[in-house]
Amino acid sequence: MSGAVGEVIQEVRTRVRTGGISPHEEVIELRHMVEDILSQSTSAASDNESPQELVEQIANHISGFGLLQPLLDDPSVEEIWINEPGRIFVARNGKSELTSVILSDVEVRGLVERMLASSGRRVDLSNPFVDATLPDGSRLHVAIPDITRKHWSVNIRKFIMGSKSLEGLVSVGTLTDQAAAFLQACVVSGLNIVVAGATQAGKTTLLNALVSETPLSQRVITIEEVFELQPRVPDLIQMQTRGPNLQGDGEITLRQLIKEALRMRPSRIIIGEVRQAEALDLLLALNSGLPGMGTLHANSARDAITKLQTLPLLAGENISHKFIAPTVASAIDLIVHVSLDSHGVRRVKEVAALTGRYENDRAEIETLWQWNGTDYERGIGSLPHPEKFSAIGLPLTTWFRP
Repeated sequence: MSGAVGEVIQEVRTRVRTGGISPHEEVIELRHMVEDILSQSTSAASDNESPQELVEQIANHISGFGLLQPLLDDPSVEEIWINEPGRIFVARNGKSELTSVILSDVEVRGLVERMLASSGRRVDLSNPFVDATLPDGSRLHVAIPDITRKHWSVNIRKFIMGSKSLEGLVSVGTLTDQAAAFLQACVVSGLNIVVAGATQAGKTTLLNALVSETPLSQRVITIEEVFELQPRVPDLIQMQTRGPNLQGDGEITLRQLIKEALRMRPSRIIIGEVRQAEALDLLLALNSGLPGMGTLHANSARDAITKLQTLPLLAGENISHKFIAPTVASAIDLIVHVSLDSHGVRRVKEVAALTGRYENDRAEIETLWQWNGTDYERGIGSLPHPEKFSAIGLPLTTWFRP
């Protein structure tokens, strides 16, 4: 950015302050202001960029996120990450590529400060990590030195919920019509479902589609670290965690939110992602007869069960495998494993059911569907809780052995 353009930006900032303009809400007025100032600046107008490009660049710098704004506006970009100011990457269709965008350390820090301004969260030496949500719903994660080696590390996972329904996921090849119909029936009948997979595999998108199949008469409460889910249900309460303030007070954890949600007359409780000891509270809630869903990082359906039996142990020394195994076996009904293949295609690879039995402190799990590369093969698993499907009039016994 040239010195002349920098002078224009400073003039725009001055007029914004004195004129009481909100650059984030009055975008058209801001652009007119930029055009007016540029028309009076011969040095800025002589730069290599066209007048329209200069207007976009300056307006993005004032009201948006500078040179990152075009990437945020690009619908093909799924994620943006900054390893260092001169190495900024994006992911398109599940594949990463290095961009031509180059920032300075000061610009990176300035962008992070602006991104965090609307969230009320902070990042500093005492709190070197932060998760936040941008105004457009994108998820921001920042880590700073000396946790990182030298530069600020920034990840922006854009909120691209292109397919908000199971039908939409079928259209993009994530699963088949038959698998979608089965999962829809599982949601309507009130089975407890965990969506497992690696990062960027499409767990949140699938969970969002599943939650949207909840019967309209039911009250849904979602709990997340940062808001990502946007289920299409009429009776919805959404809550997110909160970090501590400068004095170390005021932190709200997932465990606290789960306990609070149980006092809010939920019909369904949804956990955006289970990572730590909150797995225990989720299992206890689901084991009490309250239907629910959540996501989990795992490499397979069986790994997901192993993780669900391990994470609750973080809740305290009085929690043992002998307690967790039967709880998992009775609380979780279905594991849906999704993955991202080498071609950037997200697909449901396996649907597995827990039998309700456990042996040697391990819950039993059986495959219902397994993707073979062209279609789903039927596994040896049996339909979980066939009585729940019968209660809502769904004849799924034609698909599965009861």
